[in-house]
Amino acid sequence: MIYTVTFNPSLDYIVSVKDFKLGLTNRTCSELLLPGGKGINVSIVLMNLGIPSTALGFVAGFTGDEVIRRLEDMGVKNGFIKIEEGLTRINLKLKSIDGTEINGQGPEISEEKQWMLMEQLGRLGEGDVLFLSGSIPASMPDDAYQKIMESLQGKGVQIVVDATKDLLLNVLPYHPFLIKPNNHELGEIFGVELKTREEVVPYAGRLQEKGAQNVLVSMAGEGAVLVAADGSIFEAPVPDGKLVNGVGAGDSMVAGFIAGWMEKEDYEHAFHMGIAAGSASAFSEYLATKPEIEAVYKQVTGR
Repeated sequence: MIYTVTFNPSLDYIVSVKDFKLGLTNRTCSELLLPGGKGINVSIVLMNLGIPSTALGFVAGFTGDEVIRRLEDMGVKNGFIKIEEGLTRINLKLKSIDGTEINGQGPEISEEKQWMLMEQLGRLGEGDVLFLSGSIPASMPDDAYQKIMESLQGKGVQIVVDATKDLLLNVLPYHPFLIKPNNHELGEIFGVELKTREEVVPYAGRLQEKGAQNVLVSMAGEGAVLVAADGSIFEAPVPDGKLVNGVGAGDSMVAGFIAGWMEKEDYEHAFHMGIAAGSASAFSEYLATKPEIEAVYKQVTGR
């Protein structure tokens, strides 16, 4: 079974405003309300590919109930722990001004609720896959990822980590199956600027030396690189297509990679599935569907 963890999920209120003016009343010309969070995005893309998963994490209030309702409507299984006080956050994303958003704080997560999540994760075992994605809320200890991975050592769980800098570096000794920094995050770790796929390869290898099994590096318009556990290296340019919405493209990439790996246990196929899913989401208004991913996969592989 596949499990995704989203510590601080959201309802994403995505709006477009023509000719936005600061300090005045503006009216939307389009609106979209979607469940959000990196782990949730992974679960949705997996479901779009016909692969079930269980979404774990914390929700609160009527907004949390709505996140669960929408995910269940999509076919994603619900394993969220409910918090009695506070609200699952609402994130406002202003689509007409690229990159402009206001993100809520989310509820405070007590130690009791944190232990409930650890008990859920403690039931994972051989053959299960776990996605740990995104930042850790202020009410949780910053070593939450490490504690989770330490508790699962030796249980045969394949763990995917999509996080930044120290969050990522601190889990490498626990040998995650896959990590996915982008080239800017990778460069920040080592204090360098990485612009080309060729420049990325040795630094991805250094993360592998620190403990990661597979290192998948997304590079937006430059494509992607995989330094695989068997020593092979794959790189590819970005497929042809128009960028519509970059939100969730990285989450789609890791979902596509794992879907491809589960299908054939072949790193080249998994890499191409990752590129196809990430690019298809970037070319779409929302997270990519199976036909959209299949179409880009054909372009990437030529077959």
